[in-house]
Amino acid sequence: MTTALSLDGVSKRYGDFHAVRDVSFSVPQGRICGFLGPNGAGKTSTIRMALGLIAPSEGRISVLGSDDARKVRDRIGFLPEERGLYKRMTPVDAIAFFAGLKGIGDGEARKRARVMLEGQGLGPFMNKPIQALSKGMAQKVQLLSALAHEPDLVVLDEPFSGLDPVNQQALEGMIRGIAERGATVLFSTHVMQHAERLCDRVVLMARGRKVFDGDVAEARRAAPRALVLEGDLTATEVAALPGIAAVATEPLPDGGLRHVATLAPGADGQAALKAAFAGDLALKRFEAREPSLHDAFIVLTGGQA
Repeated sequence: MTTALSLDGVSKRYGDFHAVRDVSFSVPQGRICGFLGPNGAGKTSTIRMALGLIAPSEGRISVLGSDDARKVRDRIGFLPEERGLYKRMTPVDAIAFFAGLKGIGDGEARKRARVMLEGQGLGPFMNKPIQALSKGMAQKVQLLSALAHEPDLVVLDEPFSGLDPVNQQALEGMIRGIAERGATVLFSTHVMQHAERLCDRVVLMARGRKVFDGDVAEARRAAPRALVLEGDLTATEVAALPGIAAVATEPLPDGGLRHVATLAPGADGQAALKAAFAGDLALKRFEAREPSLHDAFIVLTGGQA
């Protein structure tokens, strides 16, 4: 499978500060890859190195077959974390302007801009100044500006930041659409739910280092499974069940208790439930809870979430 982006032993130092340490990973062509980690994990520095905006202190980077992203910049779309559009421009003008910087002729650029804006429900606003748009609308315009030249690699740095749930959902749809046409997407975030819904694979960063590289299901397996038990049983009774490693308890409105019982590695939740029934514990409700990507994130990053 063709690789769209590859980093090999990449590090970045700013004086005595090590922002990124010996990071290696690759992103296959046509996939959606989440680049995840808490704030300050080194995500933005790594993205800037990959795009050729700053030079690595050590290591090698390949982007779309080139050792220098600047040589293939017309095939890359980038949405930076620091947003910025010319407020007095219209959406059509803004998208056409950025497409022109990537070599698209003015007539074709404006045609693409109108089609893309209509497709995102922004047709009625395409000739209004950007300063008259909502934040969500303006962010859509900026993303469309990064996509109008139909890039092969799209890099999005914290694209969901500041968006309400409706616009977050719309943006997820746009990201899926990018991948469906065969382009590769790398997006950074510290919100695991987006990555869990979108990604083929994830790379997790913490303290400037890569701590995981693989698919979402594999990441989830790094976190323990749990049982949720509700009723008039005590935390001590739950902790005594076989295979229970830890118990967190909270009160319920009806006066009972909810216990979230973390299973020990390799433990069978069925054995704990059988023991609860055999012991005639006052259990009203139970469920098995599989770990989420957020749970895995907590484990893999050492609780930095």
